[in-house]
Parts: sequence; structure tokens; C-alpha cells
Amino acid sequence: MIVTFRISYQTKWGETIGVQLLGKDDTIMLSTVDGEMWEGSCHLLTSASGEVLRYRYCVYNDGEIVRQERGVHSHAIVLPAEIESHARSLKDKAAGSPQAVLLVSDFWRDLPWANYLFSSAFSGEYPLQTVIPEKQPLSSINLRVLCPCLRQKNQLLGIVGGSEQLGNWQKPMVFSEVSPNQWELSLDIYQFEKNSEYKFVAVDAKSLQIAEWEGGENRQLYIPQLDKGVHYFMPEAEVYMPSTGNKVAGTAVPVFSLRSEGSQGVGDFGDLKTMIDWCVKTGQRALQILPINDTTMTNTWQDSYPYNSISIYAFHPMYVDLRAVGPLKDKEKEERYQKTFRQLNALTEIDYESVNKAKRDYLLLAFREQGDKVLKSKDFKAFYKKNESWLLPYAAYSVLRDKYATSDFTAWPEYSTYNAREIEILCRPEGPFYPSICYYLYIQYLLHVQLLAASAHARECGVIFKGDIPIGISRTSVEAWVEPYYFNMDGSAGAPPDAFSTTGQNWGFPTYNWDVMKQDGYQWWKRRFSKMAEYFTCYRIDHILGFFRIWEIPTHSVQGLLGQFAPSLPMTPEEINSYGLNFNPDFMTRPFINDEIIYRLFGEMADMIKSTFLINEHHDIWQLRPEYRTQRDILNWFNREGGRLNNGEIIRDGLYTLINNVLFVEDNKVKGKYHPRISANQSLVFERLTWQEREDFMRLYNHYYYERHNGFWYEKAMEKLPELLDAAPMLACGEDLGMVPDCVPWVMNQLQIISLEIERMPKNPKYLFGHVWEYPVRSVCTIGTHDMSTFRGWWEEDGMLTNRYYHECMGRGGDVPAAAPGWICEDVVKRHLESPSLLAILALQDWIAIDEKLRLPDVNSERINIPANPRHYWRYRMHLTIESLLCQDGFNEKVRNLIHNTARA
Repeated sequence: MIVTFRISYQTKWGETIGVQLLGKDDTIMLSTVDGEMWEGSCHLLTSASGEVLRYRYCVYNDGEIVRQERGVHSHAIVLPAEIESHARSLKDKAAGSPQAVLLVSDFWRDLPWANYLFSSAFSGEYPLQTVIPEKQPLSSINLRVLCPCLRQKNQLLGIVGGSEQLGNWQKPMVFSEVSPNQWELSLDIYQFEKNSEYKFVAVDAKSLQIAEWEGGENRQLYIPQLDKGVHYFMPEAEVYMPSTGNKVAGTAVPVFSLRSEGSQGVGDFGDLKTMIDWCVKTGQRALQILPINDTTMTNTWQDSYPYNSISIYAFHPMYVDLRAVGPLKDKEKEERYQKTFRQLNALTEIDYESVNKAKRDYLLLAFREQGDKVLKSKDFKAFYKKNESWLLPYAAYSVLRDKYATSDFTAWPEYSTYNAREIEILCRPEGPFYPSICYYLYIQYLLHVQLLAASAHARECGVIFKGDIPIGISRTSVEAWVEPYYFNMDGSAGAPPDAFSTTGQNWGFPTYNWDVMKQDGYQWWKRRFSKMAEYFTCYRIDHILGFFRIWEIPTHSVQGLLGQFAPSLPMTPEEINSYGLNFNPDFMTRPFINDEIIYRLFGEMADMIKSTFLINEHHDIWQLRPEYRTQRDILNWFNREGGRLNNGEIIRDGLYTLINNVLFVEDNKVKGKYHPRISANQSLVFERLTWQEREDFMRLYNHYYYERHNGFWYEKAMEKLPELLDAAPMLACGEDLGMVPDCVPWVMNQLQIISLEIERMPKNPKYLFGHVWEYPVRSVCTIGTHDMSTFRGWWEEDGMLTNRYYHECMGRGGDVPAAAPGWICEDVVKRHLESPSLLAILALQDWIAIDEKLRLPDVNSERINIPANPRHYWRYRMHLTIESLLCQDGFNEKVRNLIHNTARA
């Protein structure tokens, strides 16, 4: 069989086009006469009848790929059936070439116009029903179409037209789905006497009747003149039925915040199914949750931070729904635990430590009763075989953490350095740790089964199930133990100053060694995305800016002001001087401390600060003592003795300010190169500059942070993100908040990543509040995130800001209510639902706020997280049960009407 590929593509000098045959490890190089129309042929061995050939086009320069088609959908053609017999008959009749010929015509395609519709969030995931004709025509024209969302409505793609062969506009011909949302139909050219008008239609899969017509003018089917044995494949067409692409409304709520009548003091995976039922009842089609990975390190409330996971795969044991596990055989113990769970479930907030201890103790008893049977089951063995690569190291890590009472594997007397052979021996059935290993395998299996059930329920109900992929991992995680080469342990990931924290955020995570990750094609990330796709149809990429650059903070810092972007382009002293500054490292890179600054920060405590923490350098200039040179030194002092002083926190924070008081930070990799310190214009040393020096510094500063890196960071993101997005069919949403460089929207638009829009955090610096009506279609709009106060909470934080919002955004006159009444909350919800955003996903608290009788009276109790506090206790729980919420007919009707009236039903 001869296959000829043709594509129109205007290349640059020195570039060539190739066709990668996917799954065949082969590339067909094309040639051109005019530099625009490319063509090339190959011989394919006889294939199985109806085999699907998948391929992509690539641009090469000096043998290296410089550009390639992207997206989860490669080009595809169905190889004609009975190809051997066709070739023999042609040869016997001396009718030209003894081989069948496939002419394949294509357009270059990166992503479909509305790529989001091809994700599992909108098109679902269904087994293919490819129908291969019993006998292929000798010569054919093959229509290829990309059309999403049909299978989710139990429909197929069809074609109907004005000729008898095309059903006389009545009886459609039905396509085969050769790949999800990719359709193909082979037409015998000898059955068509002339060109015909036609349209694509959606066909009911059962009745085969037309369910919906495409819009626009009729299409024209031109029948080419082909020799016998030639099969012509037309370029793929994109078709969108009018009913596809409706906007969606949904709810965001952490799993731990869910409350049902039978939960055990914390939300669990069983509660997710009931929450999905509420979404369906109110017309919502999306449910978003926070990360659900295991964070167990200290067995204290400090493990409540869901973004500091010890495993990117393992789920938190507290999310097991014990109702699905079954009662204990010991009735007395069962009743005692149920009493404890009822008490914990009655609390207004989560008692993290008590809940986790009770649930784990219960699970241990359940494991001793039923674990052996579960682990011998066929389903568990299949789960274990598929997940063994991460499951066994996780179980071993958990056992060793428990044994040595620390998650810091570097402090373990044994196994501190991961060795696969040693861990395999540790986990053997004859070993003393085997029962404990099996206990953790048992828990993860229960979690997998229960989350899979919740996921299946969401898909059956047509609800988008949105997960969350944290940007970081714990530096004492399983991954850091097993795969340390993927991480940089000498720095901490965080964020520069923003609306959440004026001193930046230090998350404590190691940063990624992207150079190493690139060597194996980012397999670490691809495996992570693929695992997520087992459960979710949509995902939030936490801090997507980290794929462009990450804010890397030295390990000796507590706050984020002394960080630097990695990767980045630091400046030489000569370059700094070119802006008019006289670069002086002693003055500009060391903390500047004089008498005036000391008295401004510490007042009457100034003399004590000098005698305890400082050394006089000369005149009124001071420097920090060697034992107090870093913020980590100061924190150690505070934990050791400063915390007992009445003014301990004031002293600690003042000393942090002194250490931050620099204009430039030296690059942590290249000595002698520097970065302007973030927010240096707000530092005390900045006040020491002349007006001309301040102006020169700000020119340098603005160039460095807002202009210098755009092309550089664009390239870095495009090295990673396209490959990662292709790893799974989920809908990708990026959390693009904070200090966003111009290159971020360039990449997100090019890759069609859904952005995040928040009225209180406008991306246009000219706006005080975001213009909801200007939001892009490819976006998620929300009133606030888990890192922010709820709308009601924000309303009471800043009276002047609230006043402007009330009069300018809402267009209201008169006095501003001190607390946000239900009608104001409803108006805000309505405006967000009316926005152009594809997804309007609102916090559960903001939905309930529209009903003054239903909402929580204490608005401060609705806050989930305070980013400025790195030791915040994540314990918010909804104040009414989901069962009660389902029974709130008036409220549910109001929500349903809001969604219906804003075209999101």
C-alpha cells in the first residue's frame, strides 16, 4: 500500500516537513518545489482490516524538531479493508499500479478552534464504536471530521444531502468514530454522478434519526476524478453543533469541608456523591475540590495544609467513607466509635487530630477483620499491579515515618537514602513490617474505589469533576525520597509579594530541576496528570506561573522578599551601572542598618536590640551579629526564647525587616550577578537614595520584572506545558494570579488553557475591580478563592473599598449596608453568572450567602485559608448537612432559576 501525504505549510529557509507515524516509530520526510506545498510517500506493509493510522506533522531544522503539531488529537485515517485483494485484482486486470494508493490531504493543526469542547469535561470518555464496512469500495473519498460532545448526548455524526446517495435530506449516512471526537466516513465515488450539497448532522445513536443540524450555509461535496484503487482522504473539518459549548455553573468546596448526617467529623469521598446530587438538583454542572493527597507528617493539625503533600498519588486516609467499609464485628467497639464520630461530626469546625486518630484506629480494626480478604481480591490485585511503582514506596515510607516518628527521611537511622532493592526486601511477606505495609495498601485501595465511584457518579450526571494539582511537594515527601534528582533542595518555592501577603509567601517546597525532568520528556509530570485523569475530567493547575518561572527563596529566609525568579537573567554590575546607578555591593546588597532605622522599628527597645543582635560598624552604622545574620537564625531565637517575651513577635518581625533591607540580591548560582530585590521601592534603604537614584532604580526595576524576561519565560513554558497538556484528556485550568508577566497570557491563549478571573483581583492595572462583562470566554470566573475571604467577609474588611464597589460596580446609590444583605450577594452571583466565562464556579459559601436565613451568621467562620499565615489551621466545615441542603426547596429553586436565566443550565 502506498500512502502519499500532502500539506500546505510555509516554512522558513532551511526547514523541512516530516510526518511522524505514531506507534510505528517511523518518520516520512516530505519535499517541496515552491516552499509551501509539501508531499511525500511511503510504503506500508499489509495491515489488519480497518487499522487506524495516526500521525503528526513536524517541522525540522538540521534534523531537530523545531515545531510540531500539538493536542491530544493526532491526525487519523482508517486504512481501507481488504487491501490485499484490491491490489491483486488491479494487477490481474492490468489496471495500473498493483498497489492501492492513499492520497492524504491535510492542514496543519495545533489545537481545534474550541479545544476545551474536546476535553473529557465536555465530551466525556466513552468506548469507541468504530464500524468498518465489510467491503471497502475500490476507490473512495473519505471525509474526516472533528466534532465534539456527541457521545455524551448518545449521538453519532452523520451527513445528509440533496442527492439520493446522501439521503435526500432525510436519511443520514453515519460516520465511524476512529478516535474520541474524530469521525470518518468512506464514500464510494462511483455511486456519485455529480457534486452534491450536504450538511453534517447529529444522529440519535438508537433511532438513527437526525437530532440536530449544523448551522451555516450548505456545504459542497466535490467528487474528484480518481483512478481505481485510489482512496482520497480530505482534510479534517471542524464541526460544532449549535447545542454544544453551553456555559457552565458550579460549586467549589474542599472535601474536608463537606458535612453529611453520617460523616465522621470530616467530609469524605462518600459525601462527594451527595454533593454532586445537589449540583444536579440546582442545575449546576461542575464541582471543584481542593487537593486530596496525603499530607500526614506530624499527626498534628499542622498537617491540615492540603498543598503540602507527602505523595502526589496517595490520597489522605481521612477521606475514607467508613460507612462503605462496613461495621466492625465487635458491636461494643462499633458503638463506641460511632458515638465518637457523632460527637466529632457535631463540631462546628474540624478537629483534625481527633478525627484522624479515630478514623485511622477504626480502619486498623477493619483491616484486621477484612484486610486479608480484600488484598486477595481480583480487583485489589489489578489496582496493585497498575499502581505498584508508587504504591509500594508510599507504604514503606508511611511505615518508616511511623516507626521513626518523623517524616524527615534524612533523620531516619536506616533507609534515609532510597534503595529500591532494600525497600522491596522490607516489604516482603516474611518481613516484620509486612502487616503495616498491607494496612497502608488497604487504605489506598479503599480510597481509590470510593473516589472512582464518586467520579463515575459525576460523569453519569453530566457534572464536570474538577481536581487540583499543587505546584509543589513537601521536601520530606515520598517523591523527594525516591526521586531526589528531580528537585532542588537548596531553595524553597514561594510567591513574591501580592494581594495575599506583602512580604511574599514561602511555601517551603523544593523547586523543580527542570533540566533533569526534560531529559526523560517530563515523565514525572505526565504520570501525575495521567493518574489525575482516572478520576477527574477537569483540573486546576495551581500557580501555573511556576511553569514559566518559580519564586525561589533561600533556605535561610523565612519571608519571601529575598527570593529571585528561577530561571531568570540576572544583571552584571556593568549593566546595573548603565541605568545611571553607581553599583556599590556593600551598600546595596548588605542590610543597611543605622540608628534612625533601628529607632523607627523598635522605639524604646532600640538599645536592647543593639546590645543583643547588632554590632556597631562605624558611626551610626550597624550590622547583624554572625549568629543572627539570617531570618532562620532569628526564627530559631524566637522559638528558643523570644516567644516568651511580651514583645517577641515585634522584635522578630523587626529583625526580619532589617535583614530584608537591601536593594539587590546576589544570584544563587552565578556569583557577581544580581537581581533587584522585589518591592525594594518600599524598603527603608530605598529612602536613602537621591531622587535621581530612585528614578534610575525604578527604570531598572520595571525593565527587569516586566520586560526583560518575557521571551525567555515564554520559551521555558512552551518547553513544558504542551507536552504535559497532551498527557491527559482533562480540561486544563490555570491559576494565573499574582505577579503575572505578559508572556503568561500569550502561552495560555496559544495552548487554550482556561484562565482564572476574580473581580477583586483585576488583571488590568487600570481597574480597581475587574470588569466581569469583559472576561474572556476561555476562563473560570469566581467571586473568591479558598485563599480569600468570602464575599460577605470582604464586604466588612475595608469600608472605603466596599463603598466604591457598591456605588461603582453595582451602580447603587445611598448608604452602604454595614453587612452584605442577601439581595446584594444575589446580585453579585447573578453578574458572575452573566459573564462570558465558560465556567462560573463559586464557593459554596458565596452561593449560600444569597439566603439570609440559611447562611452562617458568623461570617468570619467561613474563611478557609489566610495565606499570610503559613501556620493556618485548615478546618472550615459547612454548617449544615448536604441532606439538609437538598431539602431547601426555596433556596434551591432560586439557584436553579439564576443558572437557567443566565444560560448556564
